[in-house]
This record gives sequence, structure tokens and C-alpha cells, in this order.
Amino acid sequence: MNALGLVGAIGIGLSLGLTGAGGSILTLPVLVYLAGVPPREAVGLSLLIVGAAALTGAIQRARAGEMHFRAAGMFVISGMSGAYLGSKLTHLLSPEALMLSFAALMAAVAVKMLLPAKSAIEPAPECKPLRCLMAGFAVGVLTGFLGVGGGFLLMPALVKFARLPIRMATGTSLAIISCNSAAGFLSHLDDAAVPWSLALWFSLIAAAGVLVGGKMASKLPEKQLKRAFGLLVLATAVFVLWRTFI
Repeated sequence: MNALGLVGAIGIGLSLGLTGAGGSILTLPVLVYLAGVPPREAVGLSLLIVGAAALTGAIQRARAGEMHFRAAGMFVISGMSGAYLGSKLTHLLSPEALMLSFAALMAAVAVKMLLPAKSAIEPAPECKPLRCLMAGFAVGVLTGFLGVGGGFLLMPALVKFARLPIRMATGTSLAIISCNSAAGFLSHLDDAAVPWSLALWFSLIAAAGVLVGGKMASKLPEKQLKRAFGLLVLATAVFVLWRTFI
């Protein structure tokens, strides 16, 4: 692993640990542009790395009482099915189209993060089966299709459909990401050989970053953190577009 790849792996873990999201959307471009992994191979590898890091963070948050197991179970049941379906759609696109789709998704997420959020009183947690299962399935499809853990979609989905407070949504999101990523990775196993040495190092470094990020999360202002991450995601989307067209 080169120095840039090392920095990228640390950033992936910190993003997941701090926000319960974000690291997954950065993993694919980090693997492709910093570690030199081909796009199709990077999709499955990113799922393995994100899943391992998210599992580490989920255990940390569960011990702190920041986990809603009912919501996690419903999103996992439908999300794993969606991830398997989504992985079968990846082959419909060329590597260039895959990266363009990823860049477009990153740009949309970044804009949403940068827009002012409406302040509201947090309601009591309530995960009704139909709405939680449908939301989980939709996030799962994107997880398998683009090789992302889906945390950037899970966080708002958990807050909106399961009515979880932010810190509980973060821990729950990490648990769901780990399961969805595992399902997506297993379905991609036959696509390309897995560089296990690179996967191990990336996973270990990202997992360490998650633990550090989880400790830092309660000490950093959420509004400024969210804005900074939104700008980072937007910059990454622009970089992916630039690299795709040159």
C-alpha cells in the first residue's frame, strides 16, 4: 500500500466512525485512484473493507447503548436482499459508466449535506415494518450496485423512517452497513480475484480509524463536521469526473 492509499484508508475509517456514513462513498475512488485497483475489482473489495470497518464501529456503538436492534434487523433483512440484486446490475455498465454513476450519486449526496437542515424536535424511535423494510431494500440495491455501504442514505432513512435520534442512528447505520456490505461482497466473489493482502491492510487501518472516529464524534460540532464532509464528497465527485473524461 502506498502513502496515498494509507491516508485514504484512515480517512475511510474516520468518516465511518464520526458520522456512521461517508467512508463507504470514499472507498471506491480511493481504491481506484490511490491504490490502482481496477473499477470492477474495486467494487467487491470496497464492500469487504467497509464491512469490516463498520462492524468494528457497530460493536463500539452497541456497547455504548447507541443501537436500535429492531430497526437494524428490519433494514438488514431487506437490505441484504437488495444488495444481492444490485450486485447483478453492476455488469450492465462499463467501468466508465460505473464511475460516472458513482460521481453523480456523490454530487447529489454532497449537495444535500451542504443544504441547511430543518431543525425539529426528535420524535421517539418507531420502526414500522413496511416502511422500514422498503427503505432498507432501496438502500441495499444501491449498496450492491455501486459498492457503497449505503450509510449516506441509511442515516437519513433511519432518522426519517425509524425516527431514531442521530447518535442511535449512527450506531444502527454501522451495523446495517456491515451486513449489507457482507452480502454484496459475497455476491461479487466470482467477478475478480480478491487481493487479500491489500484487503487486510485496508480493513485493519480503516477499522482503527473507525474506533478513533467514534471517540472523537461526541467532541466535535455536528454542523461543522457535516459541512466539511459534504465539501469533501463534492470535491471527490469532481475528481472522479475529471479522471473519467481525461
